[in-house]
Amino acid sequence: MAPTPGPVPPRRLRPIQGLRWWIGGLLFASTVINYIDRQTLSALAPFLKEQYHWTNSDYALLVISFRVAYSIGQTVFGRLVDRIGTRRGLTLAVLGYSVVSMLTAFATGLRSFAFFRFFLGLGESANWPAATKAVSEWFPRHERGWAVALFDSGSSIGAAITPAFVIWLYAHFGDWRPAFVVTGLLGLLWLVAWRMLYHSPENHPRISDEERAMILEDRRADLATPAAENAPAPRLLDLLKLRQTWGAMIARAFTDPVWFFIADWFMIFLVSKGFKPETTLMAFWIPFVAADLGNFAGGGFSSWLIRRGWPVGRARKLVVVFGGIGMTALIPAIFMTSLFTIAGLFALATFSYAAYSTMALVLPSDLYQSRTVATVSGFGGTAGGILTIGSTYLIGWVSDRYSFEPILIASSIIPLVGAVLVLILVRNTAASGQGVVRKI
Repeated sequence: MAPTPGPVPPRRLRPIQGLRWWIGGLLFASTVINYIDRQTLSALAPFLKEQYHWTNSDYALLVISFRVAYSIGQTVFGRLVDRIGTRRGLTLAVLGYSVVSMLTAFATGLRSFAFFRFFLGLGESANWPAATKAVSEWFPRHERGWAVALFDSGSSIGAAITPAFVIWLYAHFGDWRPAFVVTGLLGLLWLVAWRMLYHSPENHPRISDEERAMILEDRRADLATPAAENAPAPRLLDLLKLRQTWGAMIARAFTDPVWFFIADWFMIFLVSKGFKPETTLMAFWIPFVAADLGNFAGGGFSSWLIRRGWPVGRARKLVVVFGGIGMTALIPAIFMTSLFTIAGLFALATFSYAAYSTMALVLPSDLYQSRTVATVSGFGGTAGGILTIGSTYLIGWVSDRYSFEPILIASSIIPLVGAVLVLILVRNTAASGQGVVRKI
């Protein structure tokens, strides 16, 4: 179990109004930096492929080395964050991956790049379980969709700004190595703000009495049973026996590979269509900005429905269905030759993905209590990571031997199948409201 919160500090500092949204802003910034660090390699991929004579299959191995560690780490660090707490867990993670990002400047070839990418993925894997846990600690249920949308939108913002930023660094220094050092430093700067601002609501010295009372009252009302607050955390096997756990996992597992395909391969896909990296920057960011809008559209719409009296589960699943249908926009992109038309279709798909993904991320906090939220979130991340590893290998193999067309077709169909499975699995059962899983 997470450590018991300490007493409220005796020294009263001036309260920060709406402190939970400042916490949300920190989680957003963490996600932006997380994506800048991981996307640095993607932005530099066309130049590194030329310098080191890598094929798409070689590049896929680098992506896979990141994904293997990321997949393992989601569950390992999810459980760890539930035990040691959000503040300490995210501190260790960001410190670790920031240092690894800077050390990547010493890479000399495929093997050393793969080595550093593995440890970068291990460190970065804690961000989503920890951020989801922080949302469950700081936000009432009707605001969690917005809060998850806020921090998750950092992924699309980070992916959108990284190519221009990193390519500028490459052009300015005339070498790829400084890009890894500069991006790694961002996480160390963020840690200063995180250590100063983040504490639990129970013992935060800058929270107002009204906000503390609102958060704690919502948490008590959200307990599955009166005895659940002090009950021991369930075993991993007990969580895996629940159909709701598998529904939450599938929501991530059937969408994450598509997002990472776009994030890791979009530049290479555009190059395969005859465009040059330097001339695609005006259109490259469009799908990622669309994803940012999709985060808030999905989170905001579901929260609006809940405020109007909709059951939480029905509000979340409506957005999931919309997202699954919208991601089929990748299929017509196969036949397009206009840069901005391709970017627009990818934008529709990423908007839909982000709305869907926001629901996938918020489901653990809807279904489970705070002491298991990071664990279940980690399960979903691991499931998504395993499928992403397999899909990444196939993307490299298929794109080298055939084209990106089969990849785009599969990327359109699989999320829709996932949406159907979420509808079937995420529903109230006999276990709902009896201690481990909540009614939705």
